[in-house]
Formats: sequence, C-alpha cells, structure tokens
Amino acid sequence: MDKILWVDDEIDLLKPHIMFLKAKGYNLATVSNGSDALDMLEAERFSLVLLDENMPGLSGLETLSRINLAHPELPVIMITKSEEENLMNQAIGNRIADYLIKPVNPNQILLSIKKNLHSGELVAAQTSSGYQQDFRVLAGEINAASSIEEWMEVYRRLVYWELKLSGTDNAMEELLLMQKRDANSNFCKFVKREYEGWVNSEEHPLMSNEIFRRRVFPILDKGEKVCFFLIDNFRLDQWKVVQPLLSEWFNMEEELYTTILPTSTQYARNAIFAGLMPLQISEMFPNLWVDEDEDEGLNIHESELIKTQLDRFRRKEQFTYNKLNDSSAGEKFLRTIKQLKDVPLNVVVMNFIDMLSHARTESKMIRELANSDAAYRSLTESWFRHSSTLDIFRRVAEMGFKVIVTTDHGTIRVDNPIKVVGDRNTNTNLRYKVGKNLNYNHKQVYEMKDPKRFGLPAPNLSSTFIYAMNEDFFSYPNNYNYYVQYYTGTFQHGGISLQEMLVPLVTLTPK
Repeated sequence: MDKILWVDDEIDLLKPHIMFLKAKGYNLATVSNGSDALDMLEAERFSLVLLDENMPGLSGLETLSRINLAHPELPVIMITKSEEENLMNQAIGNRIADYLIKPVNPNQILLSIKKNLHSGELVAAQTSSGYQQDFRVLAGEINAASSIEEWMEVYRRLVYWELKLSGTDNAMEELLLMQKRDANSNFCKFVKREYEGWVNSEEHPLMSNEIFRRRVFPILDKGEKVCFFLIDNFRLDQWKVVQPLLSEWFNMEEELYTTILPTSTQYARNAIFAGLMPLQISEMFPNLWVDEDEDEGLNIHESELIKTQLDRFRRKEQFTYNKLNDSSAGEKFLRTIKQLKDVPLNVVVMNFIDMLSHARTESKMIRELANSDAAYRSLTESWFRHSSTLDIFRRVAEMGFKVIVTTDHGTIRVDNPIKVVGDRNTNTNLRYKVGKNLNYNHKQVYEMKDPKRFGLPAPNLSSTFIYAMNEDFFSYPNNYNYYVQYYTGTFQHGGISLQEMLVPLVTLTPK
C-alpha cells in the first residue's frame, strides 16, 4: 500500500479529504509544519508528499527545497491558495510533481496521486489491453498481406506496438515478439515470390536505386536546397525515437521504401548514390565497383557515384559529399557547416555505430550495450541527442534546407545459426553469402543462382547469392561453436527481414 505524507498547517480541516483517500486504499500520515515533515521523512518511507505552500515557520518552498535535497526521488504535490505566476515558477523550478490551487476537491487530489504514482501501471494496463484487442486483427493482416503496401502497414503497426509495449508487460512483449517472427516468416516468403519481378519490371515499390531520381531531384527542380542524410543501420523504430527531437525545427513527411538485396552497404548504398542496380554500376563504371573478393574498401567511391548520377540526368547542380565516421568528424562538420549554405545539394553519410563508440569496435560495443532492440533504440536516441548530430540538424533547419533522412538498410538481431560451407573466397557477411561452391540447406535460404537476373554482378560465372531470413545467420561447421557463442544476439544486416528491407525515408521541411 502506498504511504502518503500530507503537510498542512490546517490539517484538521482536511479530514473529509483524508477519509476519502483512505477509502481509496491509501495510507496517510499527517503533520502540520515543515520541520515535522522533514523529521517524519527521515524516520519513515513514503511514496509521495502533499505539501501546503503557505505555512508558518518553515514555508512550503523551503520545505520543498530540503525534501528535494534529502529525497530527490520523492514526488511532491504542492497545494496553495496563491495563483501568482512567480510562486508557480519557483515551485516548478524546484521540481515539483504537480501544482494544485485551493480549494481542491478530493477527486483532483486523487487524480494527481494516480498520475504520479500509478501512471506507469495504468498506461501499461491500457496498452496491453489495446494490443490484446489488436492482436487478432494484426494476425489476420499478417496472413493476408499480398502487396508491399500491406506489408509496410503491418510493419508500421508492429513497430507502433513494440514502442508502446516496451518495458510495460513482459507477457505482451513476448506475444509481440512471436507475432514479429510470424510476420517476418511470411514477409520472407513474399519477397522470395516477388523480388525478381520487382527488379525486372516497371511494377515495383520505391527501391534504393530510385531514391535520388524520385525524391531528391524533384526538390531541386523547385529551386530548393537539399541536405540528404544517410544514416547507416537506421530502422523505423530508431527513427521513431529520434523523431521527437527534430519536431521543434521541422515538419515531417514519413514513408518507407524497399531496399535492394543484399541489404548491405556495398550494394544498397552504392545503388542509392549511383541511381543504378549493382550490375549496371559494375558494367558502366567498372573502376567504381569493388567485387566481394577484392581487398579495396567497398564504399570508397560514393562521391564519384553521385557525380555519375547527376551527369547521367544532365544535372548541373553543385554538390558536396561529407562522411562522418566518428564524433570528431561530426564536430568538425558542424564548425564548417555554414560553408554549405549556398550549395544546392549536400550529401552527408553518418556512420552512427562508429560515432557511438568513437572507434571501430562495432561488434563488441553493440553486443555489450545493445543486448535488445529496446537497448539499441536507446543507444540511437542517446547518440542523436548527445553527439553533434542534433546540432547539425538544427543548423541545417536554420539555413533553410529541405532535408531527406534515410538509410541504405536496417538491421536485425540474430539468434539462430544455420550452416553453410564455402571456399576461402566466400564473403564474410553473416546474412548473405556469395561464392562458387556454396553448400547449404536450400529450404533455409533465398538463393539467386543467376545473379544477373537480380541486378547483381557475379564475381565468377558459377557464383550464387544466398540470403539468411528471419533471425538466422550463417555459420561455418568447422567454427560452429565460436559463431554461435560470438554472434548470437548481435545485430546484423545483409539478409531478408522487415527490419532490414523496409526502412524510413523522411522529408523534413524547416518550420
């Protein structure tokens, strides 16, 4: 039972209110002055304090300051006869939980107590009830989804409930996790049926190689300046937790687009910047394409690829390319950002994983700090808020840029190893493999035996691409125990899942 301390020099006149609260199940103790209140708080444990502002001796504000100093976690509801703004400001500045003006009726006090003591429980109960009611409807939509638009709506709903339920009800969170897995299983079957058709026909969702042509160029055509931010490993749920941080400066239009396969930097990001499928890049600009088995960096030609796309569409706009791999690069960019104010197109790549850790320790850092999707979101929000990133967006808004925020792919937390055998030239990614003599269980993967039909270059004539689905990841039999122990629970990309393939594309307009 929650115990409440009520401090008021006219406490005898409040017996009807006290009886009302006791009838509601609260245990109340009463004192008539601030000094006795402080003594009682030292002697007993209370859940909340009701504090009169106007008392002889130690005033309400003085008592509040001392309570905050000795018991900073204890919520205090201040009750006063005065409506003076200065008094309210002082009380709020001293971190009160609520502010009530006399005369107060018992229901007002009860509402404030519930808000401060039970809001989490009430919200959790209401949220759990809401998800229970939506569960059957959502299950039906998962089974019936037959278009990419329907899958996008399913994914939005799943993310909505994931954020609402996070940390509220373990039973409901487990149920949602099962539903997410069911959705991913069905989505993977859908992609296996549809993907080749998307690559080879005009009827397809917005994909990586069309982002500039269909979203960036139309803004430039209107004479507006654009800042294009590509944040690596940036999922819809991560966008949702940073969205409120930007609402002060921007109006927002949010959509999802479908990444190409593999959902990895070498393929998806290069497709965005070139405006071409990987096979076309390798054929048209072989000097700008790096094959899987080469030692050269896989994303070192991004600026040149942007230039080829602008040239191909006969666009004359000046552009800048900025890559922020760590926090110092972000701070340097912020110091020089005013130099971009007259440039029509500015592309900024943010490798937020590296910026979080200040060094290239992605696997270790993510494994230790982000052991769940909720923790991963929390890290994203913390990075966005406390690094230079938030200030960069603020300055861009002040400079009047239209902003596009997106990513080249998302990530998924993997927990199910599946065996694959390949030769020494097989790539190291855990969610897709490409090689000549791959040995695997055909039922566990999505395979592309003729990569060119899927817009992909093949390192060899007999190369096959295979993709892990759901929460699977590839492991080698000779190192099986190592892979299972080291990579289970880590965030990976390259394969097929809602989280990797349906990613945010947000247009921000300065307010």
